[in-house]
Amino acid sequence: MKPVKFTLFDVRPPLARGEEPFPLVRIRVDRLAPGQGLTVIAPFPPAPLIELLRGEGFQSRLERRPDGAWSVSFWKD
Repeated sequence: MKPVKFTLFDVRPPLARGEEPFPLVRIRVDRLAPGQGLTVIAPFPPAPLIELLRGEGFQSRLERRPDGAWSVSFWKD
């Protein structure tokens, strides 16, 4: 795997406002250039997002954070 520069997007604030974060994630994913990735911070494992992006050819890595939230990084090889 080549080095990837990840951008961080915390979906907890939009969720707290009652907003659906997927469109905001989609915008960021669509803007990724080769060598770039996106790390999403969420209060739960975003399984549907992982499956959707896997179907689009993205790799992912899911980790539990010390604050109890989940971090999932997406990139393409």
